[in-house]
Formats: sequence, structure tokens, C-alpha cells
Amino acid sequence: MAGLSHFDADGHAHMVDVSDKAETARVAVAAGWVKMAPETLDIVTEGSAKKGDVIGVARLAGIMGAKRTSDLIPLCHPLPVSKVAVEIVPDRDLPGLRIEATVKTTGRTGVEMEALTAVSTTALTVYDMVKAVDRTMEIGGITLRLKDGGKSGRFEAP
Repeated sequence: MAGLSHFDADGHAHMVDVSDKAETARVAVAAGWVKMAPETLDIVTEGSAKKGDVIGVARLAGIMGAKRTSDLIPLCHPLPVSKVAVEIVPDRDLPGLRIEATVKTTGRTGVEMEALTAVSTTALTVYDMVKAVDRTMEIGGITLRLKDGGKSGRFEAP
């Protein structure tokens, strides 16, 4: 278990003690996508889904998901999130929606999990809102693109 901070010397899961870490500005950016039939994408972009504004509702769900990450992921610290931005862009070549979430805080631990949760929650909400017309949708590509702040510094995905 060496190198895995969420396990103690006996291999038991525990919450990492961050009380001795300095508070620094932190940011994380995550991305993902929802592939769907071209006809489903038309319904989403035209705003004609029976459940309403798919993109608007999914964006709000992503913001809410980021704020509730510590309620969903057992060993995440509750953080005072200072910014959550979720961008959802239709992509006809996919076809589907590309999602990007940016989360910021000033604290003792990073917001990578919050950004990833925002993307995941956004994608799941899209699926929920249009599953009645397309159960073949695929959610994927959820990845951390950027993390900055704290002792480990900056990470950018290749």
C-alpha cells in the first residue's frame, strides 16, 4: 500500500490528515462526454426534450455534484468550493455533448474529485433527461485535465 495516502500502515482505509498542510489556491479541470444518436443531439440542442432544458439542468446538476462530493466519495474532505463552472458543448462529430468542469478553492487539499464529480453528474443528468428517446447513449472519457496548487504543484494531462 506504499504511496497510497488513503490507507494506513495496516492497510485500513482512512481519511488523510491535512491539518498540517498550508492553505493555497487550488484549481482542477476535468472533462468527459456523452455520445448519443444524431437525432437525440437534435432534441437536446433544439430544446424539445420532454423533461425540459437538458443542457441547463445538466449544468446545474454538475455544479451541485461538485458541491456534494464529500457526501458521495467516502474519504473526500468537505471543501469550501469557491467556484464551479460547467461547460457543455454540442459536438456533431461525436455526436453528443462534450463536458468540462472547473472547480476552485483555497484550502489544504485539492479539488480534483469535485471536478470529476461535476463532469460525472452532468453526464448522468443528460442521460436521465433523454433516456426515453435514446437508451444507447454512452458516457465516457472522464478524465482530469489540470490540477494546480498545493505541495505537488501543477499537473496537466498530455
